[in-house]
Amino acid sequence: MTSTVPALGTRTAEDSALQAVLLDMDGTLVDTEGFWWDVEAEVFASLGHTLDESWRHVVVGGPMTRSAGFLIEATGADITLAELTELLNDGFEDRIGRALPLMPGAGRLLAELYEYEIPTALVSASHRRIIDRVLTSLGAHHFSLTVAGDEVPRTKPHPDPYLAAAVGLGADPARCAVIEDTATGVAAAEAAGCHVVAVPSVAPIAPALRRTVVTSLEEVDLTFLHGLMTEMR
Repeated sequence: MTSTVPALGTRTAEDSALQAVLLDMDGTLVDTEGFWWDVEAEVFASLGHTLDESWRHVVVGGPMTRSAGFLIEATGADITLAELTELLNDGFEDRIGRALPLMPGAGRLLAELYEYEIPTALVSASHRRIIDRVLTSLGAHHFSLTVAGDEVPRTKPHPDPYLAAAVGLGADPARCAVIEDTATGVAAAEAAGCHVVAVPSVAPIAPALRRTVVTSLEEVDLTFLHGLMTEMR
C-alpha cells in the first residue's frame, strides 16, 4: 500500500459530506477486463484447455486467487495456483505494455478530483506489480493512496481493501464515494459502509440503497459525487 501526498485537510473535503473518492481500476478506470479474459484464454489454450465463455462472469472483478483457482478446478489443468498466477500476471503486463485504453470519462474525472484536491485512492484486486505498471498511464499523482489485492488480508468481495483505503486517507467510510464496475467490487465497498457508484462493465448491476448505477464515467463529476453525499445527510 503506497501513499504519495497528504490526504485530508483541504477546504473541499472539510466543507462537504464527501471526504474521499475510492476508485477501482480494471474495467472502471482502464478498459482491461477483456484483457484479463483474453490472457486467461491464451494461457489455458497453451495448457490444452478451452475456456467456456460463461465462466467470464464468474472470474470478472475477483481476486487472482479466486479466478485462477476457479479456472484450474473447472478445466482440470495440471498447474499450480502459484504457477498460473505468475503466467497470468506476465501475460497481462505484456498486454498493457502494448495498449492501455482508459474508460470514457476516466481521465477527465481524475483530473477534476486532483484539481480540487479531493483525497483519492486506487483500490484494486490486482497485484502491486500490475497496479504500478498501470499507474504510469493513469498518473500516480492523481492518487493519495493505492491499495493492491496482495497487500490486504482479504481482498474483494471482503471490505478490507476499502476499509484500508479509508483509514489511510483518514476518512469515514460512510463519507467515501466508491466507483466500481463489478458486483464483487460493489459488495466489498458496501460491506465497508461506503456509498457506491456502479458503472457496470461486463454484467448488469441493479440500483440499491446507497448504490447509484450509471452507464459511464462521463456521467460522474465532482458535483455529482457531492450530490450523492448531500442526499444521505
